[in-house]
Amino acid sequence: MPNKQQLEDFATQVRRDIVRQVHKVNSGHPGGSLGCTEFFTVLYQEIMDRKEGFDMDGKDEDLFFLSNGHISPVFYSVLARSGYFPVEELSTFRLIDSRLQGHPTTHEGLPGIRIASGSLGQGMSVAIGAANTKKLNGDNHLVYTLHGDGELQEGQNWEAIMYAAANKVDNLISTVDLNHQQIDGCTDDVLPMGSLKAKFEAFGWDVLEVKKGNNISAVIDGLNEAKSRTGKGKPVCVLLYTEMGHGVDYMMGSHAWHGVAPNDEQLEKALAQNPETLGDY
Repeated sequence: MPNKQQLEDFATQVRRDIVRQVHKVNSGHPGGSLGCTEFFTVLYQEIMDRKEGFDMDGKDEDLFFLSNGHISPVFYSVLARSGYFPVEELSTFRLIDSRLQGHPTTHEGLPGIRIASGSLGQGMSVAIGAANTKKLNGDNHLVYTLHGDGELQEGQNWEAIMYAAANKVDNLISTVDLNHQQIDGCTDDVLPMGSLKAKFEAFGWDVLEVKKGNNISAVIDGLNEAKSRTGKGKPVCVLLYTEMGHGVDYMMGSHAWHGVAPNDEQLEKALAQNPETLGDY
């Protein structure tokens, strides 16, 4: 397992990848990607039990499903730097005929991608199916998901959340990126959701909060705690408090960077704030 400094270095390089990907094509979603960098880093480098190679069956290993698929830049970067496909391929992000489309897709057979996502609200349902399949197959590995807090305004989520608890899908850990921002503004201004903790608990989930979602150590502790709560009759929800655009000062905390790429000057500023650690592509 990498040590904390190695994880920090990994996350810093991922941030470079994110801003460089979206800058090159003047398209993409940097804000949420930057905010979830620590989560993806810890999940793939520390937490998940992953086997060598990739197959769509996903037997005898932990699985991850990205529901808010628009934050593909962080997903692609972490997958590449975790060995799923060449890091150099990140330079093809959102180009015609690239495997790295704006929202992850499966038709090109991209290693690490199990579902097409980006149509918000669907990831939980898919993950529950995978989790139930593992139970039926006697596979004791876990299923992880990530959702945006604004995404939870989609009704299908709550049908799935209700189903998971009623059917004791206790090999599922669903994380919510709680940054209080969405494309049109603050989530409380667009459609207030009240207490997500109270809602998930009312639906029968075991809920824990990670207040420092952009702190490597806090994310490690939180996800390990979530793992310890599986297998006890309830699905587990992790409320991860993050900051939109974290690590790039002019993007931090603003919904304006939900889906806007930096210009040349802004790119250089972002890169200066995140010095190269593992080598650019």
